Amino acid sequence: MIDYAGKTALVTGGGSGIGEALAKALAARGARVLVADRNLEGAQRVAGKIGGGAGAISCELSDPAAPAALIEAAYESLGRLDLVCSNAGVGRGKRMLKEPFDEISMKVFEVNMLAGFRLAQAYVPRLEASGERGRLMLTGSENSLSVPDAVKSFAMGVYAASKHGLLIMAEWLREETLRKPIDLHVLLPGGVYTPLIAAGLPDISMFPPEMNIILPDRCAEIALKGMDLGLFYIPTHAHIGDDIRPRYEGVLASLKALGLRE
Repeated sequence: MIDYAGKTALVTGGGSGIGEALAKALAARGARVLVADRNLEGAQRVAGKIGGGAGAISCELSDPAAPAALIEAAYESLGRLDLVCSNAGVGRGKRMLKEPFDEISMKVFEVNMLAGFRLAQAYVPRLEASGERGRLMLTGSENSLSVPDAVKSFAMGVYAASKHGLLIMAEWLREETLRKPIDLHVLLPGGVYTPLIAAGLPDISMFPPEMNIILPDRCAEIALKGMDLGLFYIPTHAHIGDDIRPRYEGVLASLKALGLRE
């Protein structure tokens, strides 16, 4: 188990949902947490709740310049930075044949996919300069891996694409940082009862049973356990393993049909 006593953490999207739960769990282990959110009041509420010298900062990660500025602000506030949880995310509910790929769509990619890597671009050089080792956890999704059975009727194409892109970029980043002073993790949550999804279905009992909805605190518990174990992929639901099988089996069947594999 990682000892966070005396260590520091930055959590984006920390004003609610999974981010709030991560901030609480890290503080409970002794970390001093800087809670970042575009909703400053939410960040301040969470920081006040967890205590332990926690701070709050507003940050709009759809601005390409914001991640680097946030890393600088975190170092100024905390003095050092042992963990960055790039957790901020936004949803998008348009069917692909109706998706306009407008400014709102592009913000989904800016926040969900690109912000975490812009954070890494600013964070890793600081670690190298200080001689310290850090840790970065990127929040992806079960949609990073597949079209989950439980949400096939939902309009999530752009959201899913942003999370799918995050995963492959994280896999490339892992290769590029093998000799860098950073440990990487990708949190892959299934259904988590956050304000983002509760807005559409306000009662948790309204969700299909096959989604196996969990609460944010359980998601954070799994996330910290995954980091304790040094896992790169940190899935939160057992069904994620089943949902990725059709893609593998489909590619394998195509290889056989093409005569490229027996």
